[in-house]
Amino acid sequence: MRLPRDCSGESLVRALAYLGYSLSRQSGSHMRLTTGVRGEHHVTVPSHNPMRVGTLRAVLKDVADHHGMTVEDLILKIRL
Repeated sequence: MRLPRDCSGESLVRALAYLGYSLSRQSGSHMRLTTGVRGEHHVTVPSHNPMRVGTLRAVLKDVADHHGMTVEDLILKIRL
């Protein structure tokens, strides 16, 4: 499955809120999201528009691994 090429950091933060992630802090152009679902997990998302595809894939892979699903299933679940 192809990743979206026009995804911004802010839209990814809104999409990850569906899985229980919330903004815990921001330092410059990077946002740190935290969730307590399935154990505590932190992920850093750059607030770039658009995000680079490799960066987007790395963030999605980290989140998918924490939730025990594939990147493709995660994309479908958060409607990215």
